[in-house]
Amino acid sequence: MQKTTHLFKSFFIEVGELSYFAGRFFREVFSRPFEFKELLRQCYSVGNRSILLVGVTGFIIGLVLTLQTRPTLEEFGAVSWMPSMVSISIIREIGPVIIALTFAGRIASGIGAELGSMKVTEQIDAMEVSGTNPFKFLVVTRILATTLMLPILVVFGDAIALYGSYIIENLKGDVSFVLYFNKVFNALEFSDIIPATIKTLFFGFAIGLVGCFKGYNCEKGTVGVGLAANSAVVFSSMLLFVLDFIAVFVTDIFFKI
Repeated sequence: MQKTTHLFKSFFIEVGELSYFAGRFFREVFSRPFEFKELLRQCYSVGNRSILLVGVTGFIIGLVLTLQTRPTLEEFGAVSWMPSMVSISIIREIGPVIIALTFAGRIASGIGAELGSMKVTEQIDAMEVSGTNPFKFLVVTRILATTLMLPILVVFGDAIALYGSYIIENLKGDVSFVLYFNKVFNALEFSDIIPATIKTLFFGFAIGLVGCFKGYNCEKGTVGVGLAANSAVVFSSMLLFVLDFIAVFVTDIFFKI
């Protein structure tokens, strides 16, 4: 009982500290100086480090989803619905969530380890002594980069996933490229695309926030760097599922899916 109470207490303390960290981000993001060069460098770094992984993940999603679903639709004589079903499934839910989880594993751990290493080697303290604002330079730029880049990566991953699905349909059912994507775009509506895009902004923000929070508050020397990287992935993944539930719930209210 005492152990459970301690776990709950630690959890709520961490949530409070994370909330304070997020509040500090919103205070700093609108104040001068603006680190545009560092922001662009972080955007390039985040996107470049993730694009291959996102592309491979999206391609496999399209292949597997089509291969698994096609036999069932064949039993009901509904193979013609395959492009519509796959496109809606990928755009609404599967693409954003799986790509965000992949992104979290790649980026949140990297940010946690990078900032954690700077923390334990006292580079962050040295920046404060030299008159630089380390929070704005290190944290604000990284959170903005993940927030801006994840939606772009999700759009890229969704496109690759749909192309992977088309390949299976072309091999199994001899469906042309034009016919397949005509059915895809006829099935999609703004109520599918807009909420899915908006929630990826929150996913990216959560991933960057947690990664920076864990790294910036890293302790216990070099051991703490590994703990920061690991806990950043776990915590951000859990937060993604919570945000996804909230996004689906809100979308259901406003768009009546």
